[in-house]
Amino acid sequence: MKLKSLFLSSLPILVITITSCSNDDETPLIIPTPKVFNYTVPETYTFERESATTVDHSGQTYRLIMLDEMGAYIRNAGVNGTVADDAYLSDMFTNTNNRFAGAGLNTSGKQLKDKTAASKDYFSLYYGGGTTLEQTNVRIFFESTFDDAEAASQGAAASPGVAGVYLDGSSKRLYAANGLEPQQVFLKGMMGACLMDQIVNNYLSKHKLDEGSNRTNNTKKVLEVGKPYTAMEHAWDEAYGYIYGNDNLTVTPNTFKYWSSYINQVNADSDFNTLKNDINLAFRKGRAAIVANDYETRNKQINIIKAKLAMVPAVRAVFYLQEGKTKLAQGDGGIKAFHALSEAYGFIMSLRYTNKPGTDNPYFSKSEVDSMLASMISGPNGLWDIDQIGPKLDAISNQIATKFGFTVAQAATVN
Repeated sequence: MKLKSLFLSSLPILVITITSCSNDDETPLIIPTPKVFNYTVPETYTFERESATTVDHSGQTYRLIMLDEMGAYIRNAGVNGTVADDAYLSDMFTNTNNRFAGAGLNTSGKQLKDKTAASKDYFSLYYGGGTTLEQTNVRIFFESTFDDAEAASQGAAASPGVAGVYLDGSSKRLYAANGLEPQQVFLKGMMGACLMDQIVNNYLSKHKLDEGSNRTNNTKKVLEVGKPYTAMEHAWDEAYGYIYGNDNLTVTPNTFKYWSSYINQVNADSDFNTLKNDINLAFRKGRAAIVANDYETRNKQINIIKAKLAMVPAVRAVFYLQEGKTKLAQGDGGIKAFHALSEAYGFIMSLRYTNKPGTDNPYFSKSEVDSMLASMISGPNGLWDIDQIGPKLDAISNQIATKFGFTVAQAATVN
């Protein structure tokens, strides 16, 4: 037995010795020359084929306008003293019964609900790290914010355990019984569960970009039927559209405050002032690389976008947590802080839908995010229990900042 063991243990050494021997008669190993790509990255997100644009993200623009109309409907109910009908909001969520005012929205064939928690990487049966149960629960949660908005718009004054209206300076805001603002939780939460999830976990997923024959067709420039773009080009544009799809709209007033707006806000701080250019350049470079069939460069840009975009909800969450902490001491039972804390709550929700490069997992797991959210509203009356939530805000802020490599002080100064 000892002899047998000794013999077996020597095999790897023998194999290495044999395979590492040289033979003058062997054909020399030829290292292929790296392929050189020669293309220009445009200064703006402009791509054409035969003098016609190949960029189309109209579906994403429609959804951004839908989200904005839903937010405005809830906000106006608070301001005008009307009731925010939860059934009406549910119709808007699924784009049924012609509830939108924006041109083309009702007949667009687009909706928000079916794109919420719906990415290939996180919620596909084939690839997903999420589950169909989680998807269902996420959508139910957002519909519960419609119920909260309706309850708060009935006319009562907001108070501990009572949904109602609060006059915050010149603004009337609706608050749920736990102190969360339904409009802000819905909007900021949807920025993660719908917009972020679709950007980094769906349209920039290799499972989407390289799906089926997409890579072969893109290399050969086989266009989609009746369209001026390849499937891969279009998928990249759709990711782009969920960030920048409403930037050029001539809407007065332009109230769109989604990823593009918050990228600008974070970028305005000197600690994060390369963020805007990094994300925009990565989108332009990645799209140019797709046209040139340079898939290695494309993949590098995906990682840049994932990492840089994830910084935005992280920084904004910490900013609003700290703003809420400051306002807790300003009287009115702390309710002056609830708007900021509701925004923080929604941005923390968004962290579950980030995608850390090289992992295909979020920076914070669902259970970690759920734990942070629960700690904010853990008292019997949620945010109203100021003495309980106050000390927790720094802990959550530090948890997020440490994960992303910035300080709480840096994030707290971003206006």
